[in-house]
Amino acid sequence: MEKLVGACMFGQSGGPSSVINSSAAGVFTEALKQDCITAVYGAAHGIKGVLNEEFYDISKEDMSELMLLKNTPSSALGSVRYKLKAEKVDDTDYKRLLEVFKKYNIRYFFYNGGNDSMDTCNKVSKYMKKSGWECRVMGVPKTIDNDLFGTDHCPGYGSAAKYVATTTMELKLDATVYDTPMITVVEAMGRHAGWLTAASALACAKGLGPDLIYLPEVPFSTDKFLADVDKKMKANNGKCMVVISEGISDENGTLIAEKINENVAKDSFGHAQLGGVGTALANLCKEKFGCKTRAIEFSLMQRCGAHLASKADVEEAFKAGAAAVKYAVNGKTDKMVILKRDMASGKYKCKVGVMDVAKAANTEKKVPLEWIINDGTMLSQDFIDYALPLIQGDSKAPLEDGLPRFAKLKKVFAEKK
Repeated sequence: MEKLVGACMFGQSGGPSSVINSSAAGVFTEALKQDCITAVYGAAHGIKGVLNEEFYDISKEDMSELMLLKNTPSSALGSVRYKLKAEKVDDTDYKRLLEVFKKYNIRYFFYNGGNDSMDTCNKVSKYMKKSGWECRVMGVPKTIDNDLFGTDHCPGYGSAAKYVATTTMELKLDATVYDTPMITVVEAMGRHAGWLTAASALACAKGLGPDLIYLPEVPFSTDKFLADVDKKMKANNGKCMVVISEGISDENGTLIAEKINENVAKDSFGHAQLGGVGTALANLCKEKFGCKTRAIEFSLMQRCGAHLASKADVEEAFKAGAAAVKYAVNGKTDKMVILKRDMASGKYKCKVGVMDVAKAANTEKKVPLEWIINDGTMLSQDFIDYALPLIQGDSKAPLEDGLPRFAKLKKVFAEKK
């Protein structure tokens, strides 16, 4: 096979994570090794950076700083939530992308993100093929929600799960200090898939978990919730700790967050901007039971808490980024890198593979219903066995004056052509 010679473009999209930059490090370090890749660019704010012709020349960066990306949280290049319209509806963006790709001889395009980002990959790949511009497009998976279809798990989930489980254990200890009744309601991220909320069950395996866990996979009833809390309080000397997903909805599919606030804002993909359901339910408990209640929202910390990053997650994210480059250089295109679980030896190992990016685009993977037990309020041992290997090991940034030393990129814009 004749090698495809040209520049590569990498972009980050969607919500950041504590390991998304590890994938960036994987892409950059591997791409810089390849003779057929003539330039390595990093798009400022994802696809918008490509459209606006604003991207960084990665060859100007120090290798030591690129390696520090492995333990630097958030999206180092800047992220974006920008949905390409269907080409038949409006092809303006596609024509602009083709113009930029030709101007800079972009022959490799790597996009790091979740479901919607894979949709972008799919659309870009198909348009370039239709236009006769040879460009190998690869999706690099990323989402703390762990809801990407086709991969055993997703880079970002292991570290976020470790944060949720660890912080839940710490909260449990704090919530049981006093001998007076108290209800603690913890809210975790997760729109339609409850993987992050389910991670709190890992704390249960260590005897310091919540009493009740509610995922969006199971319809939520306020009356049942209050009855569940009442039962647990009576059994636990007036104490009850609950972890809920921000995306819980009723039997009609209406988000509890939207029922609470009918004017909830939407993002550019049309998704409701969730949050606050934990506070609302804590207030409901206070009215019902008249005891002290606390609402805890993990919010952004569950996705940027690199101080609790899983070593397995960091290394797998890096591997996924590097693999995307290797696959593309060897002729793969229109694919997403996937992680495959290998238990043949009796111990967990992670291997990489690829799948058609179209199958991952806008498709969600949910927590299996058979893993949700106790009338929809707890997770089974099957989930524990699934998630536990993903949170193993510590991987932290080096310390400087007692604080983490994160990557400091020069961010030199590529010379305009």
